[in-house]
Amino acid sequence: MKSGPAISLLHARSWHNFVFMCSDSSLGRLLRRCGGTLAVILCALAAYATPPATVTFQFDFPGSDPGHYRVSVDATGHASYKSNGKLNDQSEPAESFHMEFTLKSATCSRIFDLARKAHYFKGKVDSGRQGLASTGAKILSYDDGGTSTTAEYNFSPIAAVQQLTDLFQSLSSTLEFGHRLDYYHRYQKLALDDQLQQMEASLSPSDPIGMEAIAPILKQIVNDPTVLNVDRARAIRLLARAGISGQ
Repeated sequence: MKSGPAISLLHARSWHNFVFMCSDSSLGRLLRRCGGTLAVILCALAAYATPPATVTFQFDFPGSDPGHYRVSVDATGHASYKSNGKLNDQSEPAESFHMEFTLKSATCSRIFDLARKAHYFKGKVDSGRQGLASTGAKILSYDDGGTSTTAEYNFSPIAAVQQLTDLFQSLSSTLEFGHRLDYYHRYQKLALDDQLQQMEASLSPSDPIGMEAIAPILKQIVNDPTVLNVDRARAIRLLARAGISGQ
């Protein structure tokens, strides 16, 4: 890969050639007049056009629900989630549930801080212990455009990896609840009560991971007069756990 100065020199030469080719046009005269400033801006943009760093977690455990999911979070907080989660115990696995959302800055910072503490998943991550029960095949990846690392594991003794695993699994649980709530709100409103009760029982009582991603559907439930009042109240309480207003 070319170094920063080499890239800048390359772009500067390209800029000079472009201006020379346009020399007989009004565009060329304008470019020559502003060329110094524009060249600096263009070179700076080229140097910093690298995509943001990304941490990705993938989970595969046939027989669980979801049996497969993958979540990627970049350093700006933008996240993508894909799974084959089912809508209920009787349904077949969904072909694909895909969601794009933005994590709050505190959660995003925690993910990248834990990745740093885990040395960006370099070296041995799995415990390697024989006889451990399988808890699903897990993959953590890090990519910042220059460094790209991947680690596969069942169980890791590294505290930062354990904490990242718990965080991503909690995030998946929240998003799957949101997936089901969205479906039931549209097609089977009486089933909302059971889902909301399960959410209250299983999600963290204080600031559940990823609640901001499913806040829109919870707000729809809160503000829908055709939904039972008890369920609207549950949705308000769930939003309040994350400090989000139901209005």
